[in-house]
Amino acid sequence: MKGKRYSPEQIIHQLREAEVELGKGRTIGEVCKQLGIHEQTYYRWRKEYGALSTDQARQLKELQRENARLKNVVANLALDNAILKEAAHPNF
Repeated sequence: MKGKRYSPEQIIHQLREAEVELGKGRTIGEVCKQLGIHEQTYYRWRKEYGALSTDQARQLKELQRENARLKNVVANLALDNAILKEAAHPNF
């Protein structure tokens, strides 16, 4: 079953809430239950977004999308190049 999708801003907001609650002496399990996420999700988010501000997280996501797009372009160009080389030098 596919879960909810959170924007980077929402994730950072929830991480800040978790930090406040953990500072009050609550356990990670209690905090995750309050936020409605699994503990593994909390640790994954903290690893990826822990030290970022909302602007930095937004920029990170934009750069990841741009990187994926550029990788796709390079793959297509490499394929076109291979096809043209094969067409120019047929195997006899």
